[in-house]
Amino acid sequence: MARRRDSNPVRELLRLPVGKPVDLSAYDAAATPGSPPGGKAAGIAATARMGEDLADLQERLWAAATAGDRRRLLLVLQGPDASGKGGTVKHVIGRFNPAGCRIHAFKAPTRQERHHDFLWRVEKALPRPGEIGVFDRSHYEDVLIAKVHSHASDDEIDRRYGRINAFEDRLSDSGVTLVKCFLHLSREEQCRRLLKRLDKPDKHWKFDPGDLDERARWPAYRQAYETAFSRCATSAAPWYLIPADHKWYRDWAVSSLLLEHLRELDPRYPKAGFDVRECRQRLLREG
Repeated sequence: MARRRDSNPVRELLRLPVGKPVDLSAYDAAATPGSPPGGKAAGIAATARMGEDLADLQERLWAAATAGDRRRLLLVLQGPDASGKGGTVKHVIGRFNPAGCRIHAFKAPTRQERHHDFLWRVEKALPRPGEIGVFDRSHYEDVLIAKVHSHASDDEIDRRYGRINAFEDRLSDSGVTLVKCFLHLSREEQCRRLLKRLDKPDKHWKFDPGDLDERARWPAYRQAYETAFSRCATSAAPWYLIPADHKWYRDWAVSSLLLEHLRELDPRYPKAGFDVRECRQRLLREG
């Protein structure tokens, strides 16, 4: 793809269409749209530079909440096994002040969670004002796994798409900026990454034999993702497709998206609610 010159180049390059069918086979998982000239080395350097700006904006967002600013940002990471959701958290979110972050990895629902509505556990994990929240998997599992494994009827899943849209609209109206990223990994690259986990004893903890069963359902998951993207991409909460075969590009793209959204929020440090001059003079008098 050619790099576009507008106020939000990465956002425009990676945003999936709203209200239209999505064909994932049309997107190259090894592509690097919009990346800086120079390939991997340049991308890694650019990501490191963005980390400084992101950390500054995150601190400003966190500080603004002390003065009543209720805005927050929620990064949703979805993708197949080994697509790099945890790696994104480590290499992008790891630069932030953890006091202003809220990270939640969604696993299979617990017995208690299964007794509640599917959005119940999601509500509990939402970021508070001033925080940057990260969902490693999310409420979309309930229209992905549920569809692939027939855990719910077609009518129920159809209702869930509408409930997800209403839920995300409500979040947007309450000051939550949603950045929903699909880490688009090729089947071939997933195989290579899973083999590396098997080849290295220190990576065995990341491997689950059940991943192979899920891998066998690749076509069904692709269809489930395509349906979710076409049904749940809105102007307030669009989906961004991140080609994820190259880890360096994945980190650069997610960092770029976060930077664009946080710059748009433009959080400001709150003004002092006390007499700065008087406090300074007192300190100087008292030594």
